[in-house]
Amino acid sequence: MGAMAMATERVRLGAVLTPPSRRRPWNLARQTTTVDRLSGGRLILPVGLGAADDHGVVALGEEADRKTRAERMDEALEILIGLWSGEPFGHEGKHYRFEPMAFRPTPMQRPRIPIWVVGAWPSERSMSRVLRYDGLLPYWLPQRGTEGLARPETPDQLGEMRDWIGARRSLEGFDIIMEGKTEADNAGSAAATVQSWADAGATWWLESDWDNWDAGVMQHRIEAGPPRSDRPAAVLEVAELGQ
Repeated sequence: MGAMAMATERVRLGAVLTPPSRRRPWNLARQTTTVDRLSGGRLILPVGLGAADDHGVVALGEEADRKTRAERMDEALEILIGLWSGEPFGHEGKHYRFEPMAFRPTPMQRPRIPIWVVGAWPSERSMSRVLRYDGLLPYWLPQRGTEGLARPETPDQLGEMRDWIGARRSLEGFDIIMEGKTEADNAGSAAATVQSWADAGATWWLESDWDNWDAGVMQHRIEAGPPRSDRPAAVLEVAELGQ
């Protein structure tokens, strides 16, 4: 991302997901600050627990317990915000402890680098974490007999999450990021897809085709550009493309 920051001027930067529980929070604070300053304040930090069934990670000794990873993530986010402030900050928690220190320089973005958090509906604990930060990566808890989180399948499901958040905090400046895929060769279909999610509250569209890793297909989708709508520009802003 540092290289991308130096080669671009306007695009926002961010990994699809960073699991803070698998990073040393103070190192992550330095890394994010570096990219934010290199990019002139264009970094976004999407965070979640990470996949517990990733054998390549868990087999190396990383924590698999969901509750423990959630505890570590909550502490890590507090630490990030404290260190980003540039003021003396110390932490005394269950998983991390250190004496007050001041990290300088600070990120360019104030009051902080935007943090987007995975929210697992209808878990009140998970959704309450989302309320404290700057954006929602929406997922639903698995149904009985199934495994893994699922993305909302209909705009109505996303709207339910948006309404829950809106009843508890302002949605002004708050992002809701919907993920899926659109057709590169059918602009009308692509626009209709993202517009239905925008109407339900989405402010960003993350273009992702996890079933197809062909470089030619991905390049073709990028060259086709983001989905566009005939609606006013104020609505168009919700259809950002991340590839």
